Amino acid sequence: GYAVIAADGPGERSVLPPVTAGETPSVTVVPGHVSRITTGAPLPPGADAVVQVEDTELLERTEDGCEEKRIRILSTVKSGQDIRAVGFDIARGEQVLSTGERLGPSELGLLAAVGITKVKVFQAPKVAVLSTGNEIVNPGEPLASGQIYDSNRTSLLAAIREQGLTPVDMGVARDDRDSLSKLLATGLDEADVLVTSGGVSMGEKDLLKPVLEEDFGATIHFGRVFMKPGKPTTFATLNRGGKTKLVFALPGNPVSATVTLYLFVLPALRKMAGWERPQLTVVPAMLSSAISLDPRPEYHRASLSWPAVPTASSEGASPLVPTASSTGSQCSSRLLSMRSADALLALPSRSEERERLEAGSVVRALLIGRTL
Repeated sequence: GYAVIAADGPGERSVLPPVTAGETPSVTVVPGHVSRITTGAPLPPGADAVVQVEDTELLERTEDGCEEKRIRILSTVKSGQDIRAVGFDIARGEQVLSTGERLGPSELGLLAAVGITKVKVFQAPKVAVLSTGNEIVNPGEPLASGQIYDSNRTSLLAAIREQGLTPVDMGVARDDRDSLSKLLATGLDEADVLVTSGGVSMGEKDLLKPVLEEDFGATIHFGRVFMKPGKPTTFATLNRGGKTKLVFALPGNPVSATVTLYLFVLPALRKMAGWERPQLTVVPAMLSSAISLDPRPEYHRASLSWPAVPTASSEGASPLVPTASSTGSQCSSRLLSMRSADALLALPSRSEERERLEAGSVVRALLIGRTL
């Protein structure tokens, strides 16, 4: 465009030498004249507006044909037009970031924009993930009778990585005290938080709780939770090398392990990493079909869909409330129920007054996966 004097109005102008970004202007704009200017260049003295080149007509070039000599301004110009004053984007003394804000692309760009190359941050917690069980085999290895592939470790590691953390894969501990104790010790030495799956129910091979208490002096804060899935979920703390370590012992069923990771582990990791709001995001959602309630409060896997056009909904729900569709059988071993799930529906426990929720009911939906 052209740097101009707004009061000159439309009409013919002589063109002064150009002003380009990154340079100090060497010209002063006087009445009857304009200066060619590039986006991002400082406004030359005398000018108080910019006219876009589309609103001008070229009348004459220099003899070599390389530069404009005379132009005609075709539009009325206002003072300050197409100018960004110093401090327009960020004023002097304005706060650009606050403690607890997550540093994403825009936040890092803001720091760069004000010339900041170093800031104090919360240290990301180190997380180790361990599977347990004689029946567990690494994917790709031959399966013997009675064995299954270990899907838990893969799911848990992936979910933790989605939070921007780099977990440590501890492999599989067998259902014997020595193997379990050795791998637990290694995991606790390498990480701030140890996440295990399996070995926390009531069977004779479920050794995790006694090993934590007897071999590591751990305090079990809870070992059973009134919820579905995830009833055997266990949380413990212990001192190791002068530091407090957190242990989340999750159930062995694949769905239970994944759901309890979202509900218990990820919020704790976020809190340790300095997030202001570590809990899962909660939105209202409307059931697409009726759901029978369980005696325990249930976290029902579902996929959400938002209407393309706002529509009326029942029970006072906003027209923009998403519809929640169940992912099918909610058996805790059925990992397929997590495949398309982007929400956990927080359903109340069954009572004599209410045995199921009808289609159109609005419930709380906790966002999971890439939506959280």
